[in-house]
Amino acid sequence: MEALPRSPGGAVPRPARRIPAAWRIFARNRGAVAGAVILLGWAGAAICAPRLAPYDPLGLTGPSRQPPSALHLLGTDLLGRDVLSRLVFGARISLAIGLVSVAIGASAGSLMGLVAGYYGGRLDGALMRLVDAMLAFPGLLLALVVIASVGPGLQNVMLAVGVSSVPLYARLVRGSCLAVRAVEYVQAARVLGGSDRRVMFRHILPNVLGPLIVLSTLQVGSAILIGSALSYLGMGAQPPTPEWGLMTSDGQAYLASAWWISTFPGLAIFSAVMAVNLLGDGLRAALDPRSTYR
Repeated sequence: MEALPRSPGGAVPRPARRIPAAWRIFARNRGAVAGAVILLGWAGAAICAPRLAPYDPLGLTGPSRQPPSALHLLGTDLLGRDVLSRLVFGARISLAIGLVSVAIGASAGSLMGLVAGYYGGRLDGALMRLVDAMLAFPGLLLALVVIASVGPGLQNVMLAVGVSSVPLYARLVRGSCLAVRAVEYVQAARVLGGSDRRVMFRHILPNVLGPLIVLSTLQVGSAILIGSALSYLGMGAQPPTPEWGLMTSDGQAYLASAWWISTFPGLAIFSAVMAVNLLGDGLRAALDPRSTYR
């Protein structure tokens, strides 16, 4: 066996660590990297909101509808509240809507799809008919139905948006489960006496995590957009909550004279949703073995 080369000091150098292929593919995707940077920027603003915001987001800090100036970089709203401060604190609420809604939808939908795909038969048929009925409604309309049932409010918005995304997760996990459950190692686990719960969560679910992660990333952007739309319609966050959709709605009647009240929250929604979509596209390219980036 050929000896490893030694350094001048006599020590044998360690083999260089290989960067995972998925990370290399993601790093080469400039759009995905840009999306990750923008999203991290909003996340940092949300975490450090009390330090970054120059004023109290709920306090009256200046004249009503004051244009952007040195004192108020993004101007003031209809009541004289600082738009920049409300925008920074609004990042907390909008990102929370996206993350919590996706957690609700992914948990319920994945469990439904896993059970349907694993057991099949009548249970599969019943669950998929329920999913088909939910898919008959557009996401926003289904969320409005849930909000009309439970009432407006921030927590109800998260629940409504999460419920509206359940069919997507159920379909994805069921299809992946149908493909994986017939694989040899899954059959071997069942023959060796593994319980249904162990086989589903230890052998099947880990093999569908790739598509599940990609879908969840993309759904964060959709959840932010739907949550903002619900608040814009008055069905989501209620005044004086600094939420981006609600802030956009506040200034819609004053676009000609006070454009900054609605424009900056709208740009915040656009940038956050675009960043999440770019990130999700990059993850899909990195986790897909047929990706053109490889």
